[in-house]
Amino acid sequence: MSDTIRLLGDEADDLLGHVCRGVPAETIHPPGPDFVDRVMAQGDRRPHVLRNMQALYDHGRLAGTGYLSILPVDQGIEHSAGASFAPNPRYFDPANIVELAIEGGCNAVASTLGGLASVARRYAHRIPMILKLNHNETLSYPAIYDQTPFAQVDQAFEMGCVAVGATIYFGSHESRRQIQEVSEAFERAHELGLVTVLWAYLRNPAFKHEGTDYHVAADLTGQANHLAATLKADIVKQKLPETNAGYREIGFGHTHERVYGDLTSDHPIDLARYQVANCYLGRAGLINSGGGSKGASDIGEAVRTAVINKRAGGMGLISGRKAFQKPTDEGIALLNAIQDVYLDETVTLA
Repeated sequence: MSDTIRLLGDEADDLLGHVCRGVPAETIHPPGPDFVDRVMAQGDRRPHVLRNMQALYDHGRLAGTGYLSILPVDQGIEHSAGASFAPNPRYFDPANIVELAIEGGCNAVASTLGGLASVARRYAHRIPMILKLNHNETLSYPAIYDQTPFAQVDQAFEMGCVAVGATIYFGSHESRRQIQEVSEAFERAHELGLVTVLWAYLRNPAFKHEGTDYHVAADLTGQANHLAATLKADIVKQKLPETNAGYREIGFGHTHERVYGDLTSDHPIDLARYQVANCYLGRAGLINSGGGSKGASDIGEAVRTAVINKRAGGMGLISGRKAFQKPTDEGIALLNAIQDVYLDETVTLA
């Protein structure tokens, strides 16, 4: 706990002592070693899906806790290979990406079709692999922002993956097509026994309104989470909320005054708890994004995000650039610092 308190700095007392009252802890389905039996087994998932979810839970430093630490490296497409790997060129080789996940004690590694396929026979039995099915390629000019399928679910199954992932840009003009594509892909994945992970991101220029970025508003990201759970995502990946009231301030959609008065507050854990509430009160596991690398502050920011996620009722953290854009030993140390939060029994549900 001492390292966590040190890294949280002036926020330590506030983040570690907060109690959620809008959506109380006793109303959610929290993560835990028995999550598959207690929660997932109540649904319609096939036995192979339950087995593969348990395989995710049983790997790495967090094995047996019900929490997940995942290394995602699809940024070579999403942000360009140069932008992603120039800070540490060894990660142009996908083998080094997987080695970082293994040495860093991660539950799983998520990456692209070509990246995982190039090393699948070497690593599929050593660490659970998650194939990211679609991407926003950044070579088009002028730039476009759309998620396009790069891979098929059957390819993930054939190379030995335990899960597939996909992104939907909710709020974008292309989102209806993406919803249909991902819905069909996730149904096929569950038929084959694969776990499904949805990057439930928002994308609309209007969501940046009067100087505030509502792409990270609790009410809007919460609804994106709810749509993800409706699409039968077993795990929902979402950015940590930084503000609220996107519906009200932008002036669209449907909401309720209780969202902003009774169910949430300005506290970051309350905002994240609202994200969990929209994941069927935790039946779909919420993992938050670690965000981009900023340098010396990365480890403190990652630990802060982990504390907020865990205390809100989330299932873990997915952290990529903060880990792989550093020297290997520093990347491992950052991943371990995140995992230490989930291993610390004194960091409890708020």
